[in-house]
Amino acid sequence: MLKKSILTLLASSGLLMAAHVGDLTGVKTLKVDRDLTKQGKSCIECHAKLNPGHVNDWKESRHGHVGVSCVECHVVKKDNPMAGQNCEGVKGTNTYVSILVSPKTCGRCHPNEVEEFHQSGHARAAIQVKAKKGMQALMHKYEGRNHPKFNVSPEATGCMQCHGAIIEVKNGRPTAETWPNYGIGNVYPDGGVGNCKSCHSGHKFSIEEARKPAACASCHLGPDHPDIEIYNNSMHGHIFNTEGNTWKYDSAPDAWEPGDYRAPTCATCHMSGIGNLKSTHNVSRRLKWNIWAPISVTRDGGYETAATTYMKTGKVTVGNKKAGHPKGSKAARAEMEQVCKACHSTTHTKNFFKMADMHVELYNTYAKDAKKMIDELKKKGLMKKDVWADEAFRLWYHLWHHEGRRMRQGALMGAPDYAHWHGVFEVQQDIRKLKSVYNERMKTGKIEE
Repeated sequence: MLKKSILTLLASSGLLMAAHVGDLTGVKTLKVDRDLTKQGKSCIECHAKLNPGHVNDWKESRHGHVGVSCVECHVVKKDNPMAGQNCEGVKGTNTYVSILVSPKTCGRCHPNEVEEFHQSGHARAAIQVKAKKGMQALMHKYEGRNHPKFNVSPEATGCMQCHGAIIEVKNGRPTAETWPNYGIGNVYPDGGVGNCKSCHSGHKFSIEEARKPAACASCHLGPDHPDIEIYNNSMHGHIFNTEGNTWKYDSAPDAWEPGDYRAPTCATCHMSGIGNLKSTHNVSRRLKWNIWAPISVTRDGGYETAATTYMKTGKVTVGNKKAGHPKGSKAARAEMEQVCKACHSTTHTKNFFKMADMHVELYNTYAKDAKKMIDELKKKGLMKKDVWADEAFRLWYHLWHHEGRRMRQGALMGAPDYAHWHGVFEVQQDIRKLKSVYNERMKTGKIEE
């Protein structure tokens, strides 16, 4: 009787399950009836056996609740470069499917989110990797040892898992060298740029998941941009780690406000609606500074360009390092301050950013001095051809790419240990070592052994 009652309950919720009545564990077929098309029902019922994890996520998702099935996302036209009939359910029919779902598909229902994404620094993530010769050399020539078989593995297992890849398809299936990955800036064969499931993992696409720090922590961690470590070092992270499991994460967009949470997560500051400030998928919009470059500049270059350039011309570019708010860095800072003042006083907010900005400018003095030394050594032929074997180059690289990023990001996100001990303390050590190498080479006219 209990087993029959459970089956009745499942049926009443829209999931009709045909099972051996005498044994509930003997469920064989999932039957769905959510006003879906015949083809949509067929896909779900088949994949419930082949990929039950996918279907379970789907039935818990908003897509599942409103009747968006596999068909709406995975069925493509025959001439689509991602089209195939590898799925047994469509072989020999007029239906073509793609294992890949491009932002062009997502944009049919979520056009504003996709457009905002293309205006953000996230959109250039994969494209810039291909455009920067130095990054390609690091991965393939140095890390991959120019090995004909193995030189692709550093990119496939590392870089593209966060940055994304320019995905290639053979015989209707993506290549192992370019997929699978959760990289934020994937470029799809149909020309779409981006990867919604980096933050809203398929097939549930949860808004709650994307609002928690873990969504960003997959990529924003480690020696060069330890943002999750910085967050945990901050008072914001302290509060989240104490009580974040009790907060409300499923409010509608533009309705997720203080009260649902007591301290911000990454999404709160960079994306969410606060007061009359609307939510955005342009994570660069509220940023005053570029704090990942060798020398920081204010973001007064308008929107990001890499994705739109690629979609229009097919050219890979490094993008716009000054990308930010369309009205410039002052407007960006004003929006970020509006977020802060939802919980803090104006004095608190203004004082915090005054000193954080000062720390960025202090970093720039170190970086400019270091770069001047490197440029002089290059001019005089006092740098090794193999830059990664050159002590001067390694010191310069770590000064800006590791310690310098930590110094700037720690200051702007309220993490004292990263602003100081992992940041400026290490930077001032780097420049002393670099100056010693520089002085010796300039004095002797030789590169030390």
